[in-house]
Amino acid sequence: MAKQEDVFKTIVAHAKEYGFVFQSSEIYDGLSAVYDYGQNGVELKNNIKRYWWEAMTMLNDNIVGIDSAIFMHPTIWKASGHVDAFNDPLIDNKDSKKRYRADVLIEDEIAKFDEKINKEVAKAAKRFGETFDEEMFRQTNPRVLEHTRKRDELHQRYSDAMNANDLSELKQIILDYEIVDPISGTRNWTDVRQFNLMFKTEMGSTADGAMEVYLRPETAQGIFVNYLNVQKTGRMRIPFGIAQIGKAFRNEIVARQFIFRMREFEQMEMQFFVRPGEELKWFDHWRQVRLRWHKALGLGDEKYRYHDHEKLAHYANAATDIEFQMPFGFKEVEGIHSRTNFDLSQHEKYSGKNIKYFDPELNESYVPYVIETSIGVDRMFLSVLCSCYEAQDLGNGDSRVVLHFPAPIAPVKCAVLPLVKKDGLPEKAREIQHRLRFDFTCQYDEKDSIGKRYRRQDAIGTPFCITVDHQTLEDGTVTLRERDSMDQRRVAIDNLEKILGEQVSLNSLLKKLV
Repeated sequence: MAKQEDVFKTIVAHAKEYGFVFQSSEIYDGLSAVYDYGQNGVELKNNIKRYWWEAMTMLNDNIVGIDSAIFMHPTIWKASGHVDAFNDPLIDNKDSKKRYRADVLIEDEIAKFDEKINKEVAKAAKRFGETFDEEMFRQTNPRVLEHTRKRDELHQRYSDAMNANDLSELKQIILDYEIVDPISGTRNWTDVRQFNLMFKTEMGSTADGAMEVYLRPETAQGIFVNYLNVQKTGRMRIPFGIAQIGKAFRNEIVARQFIFRMREFEQMEMQFFVRPGEELKWFDHWRQVRLRWHKALGLGDEKYRYHDHEKLAHYANAATDIEFQMPFGFKEVEGIHSRTNFDLSQHEKYSGKNIKYFDPELNESYVPYVIETSIGVDRMFLSVLCSCYEAQDLGNGDSRVVLHFPAPIAPVKCAVLPLVKKDGLPEKAREIQHRLRFDFTCQYDEKDSIGKRYRRQDAIGTPFCITVDHQTLEDGTVTLRERDSMDQRRVAIDNLEKILGEQVSLNSLLKKLV
């Protein structure tokens, strides 16, 4: 575990050093759980968003996009349940004066049992080698069985308490399992209480006339209140979907693990409107479609898993997460939810407006049911960054750090490098870069030795380097170096657009989805 934590710290440091992610307001000592994306980070983030957007809106005839406002009428959040129910269970340590989420403290305790079990399995696997039967070991080893029993017992108590919203039981679990404050090391806890996560502000020109509004905690409600506008103006027929990418804001108390949990974050959401009674069929459909989208990136199928919700939100009748194996364990990157008709019914009730859909095939009106797919862009960014990072030992005392980004989403697609800064090579390299920049994000670099320049491009994940040398001036060919294999070959300048286009186009990813 410690080793994985060290790897994660190294990745975070690499993200800053190479212009991916910076601490927000760093020169003022930073702002907790708020981050800025640097020059390479914003390109990677935009490419991830474009992959999602095009997969939704270009590959589906019945899905369109919108961009709704961050500020919305405050009654929307009353109707959605966020004013009354968008809370986290918090607990304070009286000695450190620090505040924690009670559910996170307990989940960390559950994870400790998982860690103990995995350590026993890893030791046995090392001892028995190829003859090791992991499933049999987990079913028969006394220590594993005891850890599993304790873990399941804790998990059941935790699950029951969360489902019953029993705050006193959450505190009792923390006391019974002697969970200590990581700072003070003491168990001097307050009672658990609920804390609303929405940011408030005021809208209006005078204090007396100001309206209290919220920064939206999710982007979904902007879709719901516009669904009928989109349906009518786009002449959409059910089933149809509305996609949106946008910022959301939550006053997270336990914001940690770099950009995994932040106070200002970005979501990619699609709400799919269906007939009542058909929602579970479509839920299963989107559950499979969304996992296929993730796996098409080639980050490793074994790094993904489904996690079905034990506790359903008040509006849902089915929910599952797609989890990805981060250096700190499997974590949610996308949620698929069957939201029933809760949201639309609530908005119809609170607004007093008829927002039913008239179904011409059934010749009746009804409030549609909704299937939601929702990804945290920042979590997706982090999963890509972590899975693609590798520190390679090349032998003979040589090494490199490389980001194996899928070429279509890499922040820089190619770098043009003159072998030396003389003899007309820089001029020729600039000419090639200017030719390629209309189709590809392309860098020019002439500083340091060619080997150091290759290493710099490896460290930001550039799939191809194009080296211009004296032979280029003679026969119009360049050396094309591939990032992962480091293989080099001579290609004609006139063929560069075709060669690069086949490798770095988003089409290569999108075609895997149809």
